[in-house]
Amino acid sequence: MESFLQIAPHSLAIVLARVGAGEAAGAAAVSESDDLPRHHTGYEIFADFKAENSQQHMWNQRITEAVSETFFLGWIDEHVLLIQGKEDHLEVLREGWMRRSLNPPRGFTIKYLG
Repeated sequence: MESFLQIAPHSLAIVLARVGAGEAAGAAAVSESDDLPRHHTGYEIFADFKAENSQQHMWNQRITEAVSETFFLGWIDEHVLLIQGKEDHLEVLREGWMRRSLNPPRGFTIKYLG
């Protein structure tokens, strides 16, 4: 059985990939110059992740609550967002991702959660 390294207790790594201008799902994700939104820090990407999921899930109170109760832990290798929260909230996010109802930050797709 493969062993896993736990970086921090009650944490979740969201592995992201940048969306290319030609791959953007909708016009809202592309600016007038066809450039994707530029994030300057990992915390800005985390804030955008929270905003995207808080606004989109008013109908799903579990995801809205889980996202609102998570905290920024770190940003690794410019593609891995680390968040921290209660284990039951992190489980709601895992389930939301498996059901394809968890939204990525603007300009990114979620490759997987770990």
